[in-house]
Amino acid sequence: MAAKKTGPDVGLAQLKKELSAEKLGTCYLFYGEEDYLRDSYLKKVQKQLIPLGMESFNLHIFQGKDLDLRELADAVDAFPMMSQRTLILVYDFDLYKNESRRNALEELLSDLPEYVCLIFVFDQLEYKSGGNTRLGKLVKKTATAVQFQPQSQSDLNAWVRRRFKAYGKEIDMGTAEYLTFLCGGLMTGLQSEIDKIANYAAGNNIQKADIDAVADPVLDARVFQMTDAISARNFRRAAEILSDLYLMHTEPIMILSVLGRQMRQLWSARLTLENRKGQGDLAALWDIRSDWQARKLMNAARQFNLGWCRRAVILCAETDLAMKSSGLDNEELLTELLLRLANGG
Repeated sequence: MAAKKTGPDVGLAQLKKELSAEKLGTCYLFYGEEDYLRDSYLKKVQKQLIPLGMESFNLHIFQGKDLDLRELADAVDAFPMMSQRTLILVYDFDLYKNESRRNALEELLSDLPEYVCLIFVFDQLEYKSGGNTRLGKLVKKTATAVQFQPQSQSDLNAWVRRRFKAYGKEIDMGTAEYLTFLCGGLMTGLQSEIDKIANYAAGNNIQKADIDAVADPVLDARVFQMTDAISARNFRRAAEILSDLYLMHTEPIMILSVLGRQMRQLWSARLTLENRKGQGDLAALWDIRSDWQARKLMNAARQFNLGWCRRAVILCAETDLAMKSSGLDNEELLTELLLRLANGG
């Protein structure tokens, strides 16, 4: 079943439609960073195609690193047993890496039987479109590319609330948004945090204090907290957060990368205020999905003038250059940067 539509959301919409109609195609490419969502759709596909108890006959799973194309071809040619379809999952296979196997792949993809559902799953390996190569054009014609992206903030909030509800707990939208900011917007990471918080919370309503007590913030959130402490002129707190990151063996260059981006966002927020624009304009500029994060940035920008924000961006760039070229200790360079920011740049 050919698929010619394009766009990051079109593939997922098509997959949903085909699942609903129980008319799944013969070939798909699953990719994207939201692996929780991807795995949930893999389960839906398997449930629809493979009768319970027939997995050993009609479900074939290959790892791309060790894939023998002859074995894949044999799986494609094998008729389903006591089922209408067979499901073949190929994980992390670089379709375009080796020219010597392209002819075999082209032959395979050009004549997929209707009873086959072949899914190439890109988990650790980066997905590539194949461009204008002959194989790339064939893949585009034959396969439906389904990208699993981070969910919109409203969808994510609704999912978080459903997950807590399964524990008999309630969480309001604002607190749910704080959780997704603190622990990241990917469902895989959030699931384990929700489990911890739900088991920790004594009451039926999840509070911000429950989240702060047991949740593990992602790097972006920790650096944002550090930036927030700087905006509040609380250097002691900023230094504590930086020290905690060092204790967790977080590389200074990674911390600086996030800090530099947040300083650029802070400068943008200050420019937004200078030009009498609002939170929505800032969110659109940086594709910020969280109202909570955009609001915090705007509030932080009110604590600094435009000159300080510009200087902060320059200092981050200078520190980045020093880390990559001076040979000095990166932790010392980052600590010095924090001191200069805390002392007004």
